[in-house]
Amino acid sequence: MADFSQFPINARWPAKHPDRLQLYSFATPNGVKVSAMLEETGLPYEAHTVFIGKDESWTPEFLSLNPNGKIPAIIDPNGPGGKPLALFESGAILVYLAEKTGRLIPADAAGRYEALQWVFFQMAGMGPMFGQLGFFHKFAGKDYEDKRPRDRYAKESARLLGVLDQRLAGRDYVMGRDYTIADVAMWPWVRNLVGFYGARELVGYDATKNIAGWLERCLARPASQAALDIPPRE
Repeated sequence: MADFSQFPINARWPAKHPDRLQLYSFATPNGVKVSAMLEETGLPYEAHTVFIGKDESWTPEFLSLNPNGKIPAIIDPNGPGGKPLALFESGAILVYLAEKTGRLIPADAAGRYEALQWVFFQMAGMGPMFGQLGFFHKFAGKDYEDKRPRDRYAKESARLLGVLDQRLAGRDYVMGRDYTIADVAMWPWVRNLVGFYGARELVGYDATKNIAGWLERCLARPASQAALDIPPRE
């Protein structure tokens, strides 16, 4: 059994089940990605709520696990070589869990890299652009009189949706018939953009042809539904 005393984060969020993978997260799009992946894989895990609204991700304990102060992060007591592995960045966690379990990632090398390019598309494009649009459209930035920042991110977000929409033409999922980590990476952000951020009209969501059906299929998965409240907000 792993000795979690070596991890300072355990002092604030103690592991009740140290034999299980430990998840430190909150139900934001990046958090939901990893929760959905864990639910899909069936790996035993223990979820700890890190209240980002209370700045808990900036506490010394959390920073000892992720010096960038962002959720999610994990500790796998059964990492490579049977040793505990601490890991942050949602994209890296998705890849790790996929390779650890052999789930939701193509087995052939070409397919694997094709799926990974779409994961990185989300990490480098969708996440940052949608997040900035959320700030300028829903949060503090909405009060700025100058709407050029909002419009810049709205335009880029609409463009990114167009890229995804084109990719989904004739496909059930990003990689075709099979649901993969590429879908897991993206659907929480698309859902958040048109739902929580309220930017549906701003980005021309209803003009897309393929995204709505794809999002519906992703959300219909039991793992996706469970992940929306893992870890619980309250």
